[in-house]
Amino acid sequence: MMQMVHSRFNALLSACVLSLIATAGWSQQPSLRWLGTLGGDIVSYASDVSADGAVVVGGGYNAAGQKHAFRWQNGVMQALGTLGGDESEAWGVSDDGTVVVGWAQNAAGEYRAFRWTASGGMQDLGTLGGNRSEAYGVSADGSVVVGWARNDANQRHAFRWQNGVMQDLGTLGGDWSWAYGVSADGAVVVGWAENAAGLFRAFRWTASGGMQDLGTLGGNWSEAWGVSDDGAVVVGWAQNAAEQRRAFRWENGVMQDLGTLGGDWSWAYGVSADGAVVVGWAQNAAGEDRAFRWTASRGMEDLNTTYASLLTNGSVLWEARAISPDGRYIVGVGYNAATGRYEAFLLDTRCTAHNGDVVRNGCVDDADLLQVLSAFGQTGINLGRVDVNCDWVVDDADLLIVLFNFGSGC
Repeated sequence: MMQMVHSRFNALLSACVLSLIATAGWSQQPSLRWLGTLGGDIVSYASDVSADGAVVVGGGYNAAGQKHAFRWQNGVMQALGTLGGDESEAWGVSDDGTVVVGWAQNAAGEYRAFRWTASGGMQDLGTLGGNRSEAYGVSADGSVVVGWARNDANQRHAFRWQNGVMQDLGTLGGDWSWAYGVSADGAVVVGWAENAAGLFRAFRWTASGGMQDLGTLGGNWSEAWGVSDDGAVVVGWAQNAAEQRRAFRWENGVMQDLGTLGGDWSWAYGVSADGAVVVGWAQNAAGEDRAFRWTASRGMEDLNTTYASLLTNGSVLWEARAISPDGRYIVGVGYNAATGRYEAFLLDTRCTAHNGDVVRNGCVDDADLLQVLSAFGQTGINLGRVDVNCDWVVDDADLLIVLFNFGSGC
């Protein structure tokens, strides 16, 4: 019996040693990359990021002072052009980075929603009968696009585009609506719409349920900007009873105020695939806008504080506009003191939530369990895969994920 126990202990010890070797690469540090501009010395800003963090899209000014949509990859910021006019702007990208959506001017100077691919270029998605449209969100596979378009009464209405057909999503009883985000499968759309009282309210739309008013935090106004992959979690901003705009996270009919960084205002733009991580901007106690990341366990944190070691003196991360599905990559806009420009940024937090396969061998087993146990109680942003749920602490939550999935893939 003792021999069996001894053999088991040796096997576990060997597995632990092997796992330490296998995870040695996870000592990598988080990184921040400023993405530059399109040739101008004014500004660029990132609006969305692909699932693997390799592609970033947004807008920026060229040397002629024209605003153009861009797609950034491998250190190169590519201008996507226009539909014949002078300006364009990109707002969304598919998970694999191949489909970009936004708006662009045509030859008549009209703004039109576009869908761009490398093979097809920039496609005009049309309108709802009027002369203008803009796209803001795209499904994971790039097949569904959402935004707003003018109808023949010159009203702006939220739309959902698929297979060449632009669908009017209506309103909440008023004249206007606007779509910003869409779930991974394209089935859930979020944005804002005017109600019968003339107030703008955050909405969540589905084909079966139509447009649902998500309410406010005690005030009159709200807007939804982002939605989790399954459509269950919605984020944006809403007025509280003091008429301050506050970032919110909505789930199961409950709108949660995410607070601020010490000031009065905040605004949520993006959310991870599972709805657990929210990003946006918030005012600090000095009234300055700062990029934030929110989780249930840590609350709202200033990315400038968490990743202070990555910022040169004077550089600031102002807004976090989007987050990759796994929560690892965050993009937005800030001030790059090294260049003296307002620039798009790509922040790699180096943490990816997973199913408990710490050593990445396809099997959740004793080696993974030992890794989590040996790191139990450690905190910080550089824990690696032992921080299974990426909340910057190795605790019961990480251990439970390993135990729940124990034997998976083996």
